[in-house]
Amino acid sequence: MTSQQKAYLYGLSAVLAWSTVATAFKISLTHLSPAQLVLYASAFSLLSLLSILAVQGRLASLLPALRQHWQRSLLLGAVNPFCYYLILFQAYDLLPAQEAQALNYTWALTMTLLAIPILKQKLRQQDAIAALVCYAGVLVIATRGQPFAMEFSNLGGVGYALASTILWAGYWLFNTKDEREPVLGLTLNFLFALPLALLWCAMHGELTAVSWQGVAGAAYVGALEMGFTFVLWLSAMKLTDSTARIANLIFLSPMVSLFLIYLLLGEQVLPSTLFGLALILGGLLLQKIPVKRKAPALS
Repeated sequence: MTSQQKAYLYGLSAVLAWSTVATAFKISLTHLSPAQLVLYASAFSLLSLLSILAVQGRLASLLPALRQHWQRSLLLGAVNPFCYYLILFQAYDLLPAQEAQALNYTWALTMTLLAIPILKQKLRQQDAIAALVCYAGVLVIATRGQPFAMEFSNLGGVGYALASTILWAGYWLFNTKDEREPVLGLTLNFLFALPLALLWCAMHGELTAVSWQGVAGAAYVGALEMGFTFVLWLSAMKLTDSTARIANLIFLSPMVSLFLIYLLLGEQVLPSTLFGLALILGGLLLQKIPVKRKAPALS
């Protein structure tokens, strides 16, 4: 296989894995609280990442990286996975899976908007239009097709879903200045996030016995969504000769995810979800369209 073919294979594998997580979140949350799911999933993700480093023969690099970058690792670990997934799981706990996963796709646009104050980037007219289109989609989904009535299906759940996009986008923006090797960095994040999740559960009386179904769901979420899939995606991005081609594969995920939600959770996919998701994806695609620069006038 050529490097590009391998990149497509890894990229598609990652996208297919991510397509299952909305269903996995919802099933796991029938057996665990959001905080418990963060705790157990973080533990399994850390095990997954440590296993990857062991296979790569890089476990010995972990301690020197910890000594050098413990402050950054603590800060980023508190944001992702701890705070991000705690808020995201709250959204999934309150909303139907189809609505939570659709709203979560606005993180890419949120990142563009946050880059204006954080990275001092300019807001293009194209980005402003894309934002209006995307958030019109959010309004359609949140009101279940009645945006002018402004009656939200679950305002708290929508708030959690949108707040999670801010945390996720902010995490990746600050990650642009991260000097740590990506897999090592993610492992260190989980190393610090795990005791935070343990402390949170202890403070809220959630260190209780859980069912094996909950543990199994957390193992799937932690190892796949939070751990191994990240390495697949990172490998795809390294092997490809066109980052845009691989990045565009993510647009396959929403429809596969909705099919699984219908098939495995039995949720009837609402027309408002489909229309709102179409607006969100349309806005994200609009943002990607290259703008032709005007040729300089000849003197």
